[in-house]
Amino acid sequence: MDKLLILFTMEGCPFCQIMKDRLNEEQIEFHERDINVYEQEYDMFKEITQNDFVPAFMIIESPEENPYTHLFAPERDFNEIEEGLTIIKEHFSI
Repeated sequence: MDKLLILFTMEGCPFCQIMKDRLNEEQIEFHERDINVYEQEYDMFKEITQNDFVPAFMIIESPEENPYTHLFAPERDFNEIEEGLTIIKEHFSI
C-alpha cells in the first residue's frame, strides 16, 4: 500500500524547519505545502481539524485507489515535533 506524506508549512516558521530537517534526517519522503501557496487546500484542512497551527500533516493511504486520509495537527494530535515524527514513522512502519 502506497502512502503519501503532505506537510503543511509556513515560510519563516522555525518549527516547520525543524520538522523538515527531522524528516530529511530520517529519509522520509514528503511533499511540502506552503500554506500561503496552497491556501485552499490548507483551508479545508483547518476546517476539518479545527486547528490552524503548523507544521501539520496529512498521510494519504492508497492515493491511486480508494484513498484514505489521516490528518494531524499540532496541539491537537501532537505537542512536540518528535511526537509528530513518531506518528509519521508508525504510519510508514519505520
